[in-house]
Amino acid sequence: MDNVLTLLGTPLAEWQVSAVAEALEINNDQIVWLAEGQAADLFFEHIEPEEAEADARRILEDSEVDMAAQPVPGRRKRLLIADMESTIIEEEMLDELAEMAGLGDAIAEITARSMSGELDFEQSLKQRVALLEGLPLSLLEEAAELMTVNPGGRRLVQTMRQHGAYTMLVSGGFKVFTDRVHEALGFHESRANDLLHSGALLTGSVRDPVLDRNAKLTAMREACSEHHLQLSEAVAVGDGANDLAMVTSAGMGVAYRGKAILREAARFKLDHFDLTGLLYYQGYKASDIRD
Repeated sequence: MDNVLTLLGTPLAEWQVSAVAEALEINNDQIVWLAEGQAADLFFEHIEPEEAEADARRILEDSEVDMAAQPVPGRRKRLLIADMESTIIEEEMLDELAEMAGLGDAIAEITARSMSGELDFEQSLKQRVALLEGLPLSLLEEAAELMTVNPGGRRLVQTMRQHGAYTMLVSGGFKVFTDRVHEALGFHESRANDLLHSGALLTGSVRDPVLDRNAKLTAMREACSEHHLQLSEAVAVGDGANDLAMVTSAGMGVAYRGKAILREAARFKLDHFDLTGLLYYQGYKASDIRD
């Protein structure tokens, strides 16, 4: 079969799979359960992927089911490039720092406008960091203890690594946080911004050049070049405007709980399912997944 429609749900009911299969004239032998009660592949060839996905969305419009249709060749990717905050981890760490310092409302408002694409990322980052001037470095370590890995994050990284993919964490946030997540989840590489300090206190500045949406795309292109890959062999996942360039340029671009600006542009979405969904979209089975 040339194409595949992947359905993801918690749970994913047999009637949901059957309803879509019937509408798309897919036989039972063209259905493969990747994870019982959670993920299924439906293989087809008589219509275009976009048409199949649109039909499936119409049938399951009231269900919390994520889905994507795509050609079968090339669905298994060899590079993972992931945003960190609100994607691999639950938190926005600059907002967490702000709350701890009593600056929550001022910084959160700028963050929200930046994530939705209303503000230029570099400008908004520097505005927020300026408000942190004079805070002790020890506050960064306290904030780092609050980080929570989103469900499926470690499984995503470890499974792709063990199947030969290169894994990269890229963040418009700060190295003090990405270094921890890099090590804890087992990414090959991470890139982020550096907060400047005087030895004990933050100066309210960030090292130039700032890692923004264009730098994330550059990181993906450099990784592809270094490992002799095409952009079509990359899967990129993020949640906001700063991830737009890499998500729309990757072979598989995924909006995870995405802001509207990214959801509208991303070909793949995870609105309900956890990060393991990136593996199922690539055709991994539950038995392939590693912690």
